[in-house]
Amino acid sequence: MTTSKPISSVINLLDDSKNAIYNMRLEEAIARIAHGDSQEVSAIDGQFALVAQNGVTVRMARTIGRLMRYFIAKREGGPVLIVSDRIDAIHRCLKGMRLEGQFHPSYTRMVPAHYLLEVRLVGCPDPNPTYRRFFTPERGTLPPDVDSIGAKYIGMVYDQIVKWLRCLPDDAPVGVCFSGGIDSGAIFLLAYHAMLTSGANPARLKAFTLAVDGGGADLEQARAFLRALDLELFLEPIKVPAGDVDVCQAIRVIEDYKPLDVQAAAVNLALLRGIRSRYPDWKFLLDGDGGDENLKDYPIEENPELTIRSVLNNPLLYQEGWGVDSIKHSLTYSGGQSRGYARCYAPAQETRFVTLSPYTVPSVIAVAEAIPFIAMTDWDHDCLYQLKGEIVSQGVRALTGMGMPVFPKRRFQRGATREDSFSRLFPSDAQVFRRMFYANYE
Repeated sequence: MTTSKPISSVINLLDDSKNAIYNMRLEEAIARIAHGDSQEVSAIDGQFALVAQNGVTVRMARTIGRLMRYFIAKREGGPVLIVSDRIDAIHRCLKGMRLEGQFHPSYTRMVPAHYLLEVRLVGCPDPNPTYRRFFTPERGTLPPDVDSIGAKYIGMVYDQIVKWLRCLPDDAPVGVCFSGGIDSGAIFLLAYHAMLTSGANPARLKAFTLAVDGGGADLEQARAFLRALDLELFLEPIKVPAGDVDVCQAIRVIEDYKPLDVQAAAVNLALLRGIRSRYPDWKFLLDGDGGDENLKDYPIEENPELTIRSVLNNPLLYQEGWGVDSIKHSLTYSGGQSRGYARCYAPAQETRFVTLSPYTVPSVIAVAEAIPFIAMTDWDHDCLYQLKGEIVSQGVRALTGMGMPVFPKRRFQRGATREDSFSRLFPSDAQVFRRMFYANYE
């Protein structure tokens, strides 16, 4: 007696046009994923989320700048793998196949950034996926000199901005999500310099700053930043009422419930919707997300799980979390910015913008990882927090000749709103966010 072999299939719901690959055609990049050679994948320049199938073997890989999820459903004829950037798209696909009874949001899996993930669709049961790193930057290899580090780091950020701008139509307007902080400030100045250097019209550029109910501290900071460089004419405040900062909508859009990410997504969504309302045809935006992760500029004291030694000793901790081999790694959500980038990615998709976060590109992260943080800070918190401003401002000055103002760190959601309204906008109980998320599937 013979039995037929189950037929596995892949439903790829990803939009390949959202990839930004600069050094090869899309087909070649997919072929590299199919080969399963992590060194070949590491040579892909840009940001991407790619899937390739070879019989029952499926391989997937992504950078931080693209989200990628999957779900394995069971059918009588064999397993089916659904790949998407969204949980709700997977759910709709299962409904279309009348397989929604197998679904729960926690059963979906996020492909962790910087790994080549391989899964075999053999059925009953399918084995766990395997992970191989394709991005393994060397740590602490740069000399402990702020000037040379700044020039190298900002030079690589600038390189990514230039490559991205070259792919846009010559007359396309470009916006920067701008708070006047270190990260968005550098991105704006680098984009401005790139346009001047290439002969493009800098009037294409705008600095969009969110102001909720008249504005928080970011609007004043943004004005001060640009005024210091005689560039205030590029500032465009996006003023919205507090009612436009909608936590429930943010949770629906980013499909997550971590409080800080929900807060950031809520104000980001309000900003992008405000821009879209004012400019129905605007398409291209830059932002500074990832700068804090690269230069380790988060207040360690606010997280009881972290110490300065864990932050400086663990590679890519802020970008990837504790790693795929850790007990704390979430299969549903990955970790670090690999998970948290939904706060930028999903609102942009929702509002139909094409975005670039230059700090999230592997070549930029590689330079950040090469910084000898331990030697330059001697485990001192204050030295670590001060280092970011020094590196970025020195790098911007070396590349553009402009003296960039540096202000103290402030989270986007704090700066966009008045302090007295923040507590009214965002619940203090983290469980409220979790209940809101699961309510979308009840």
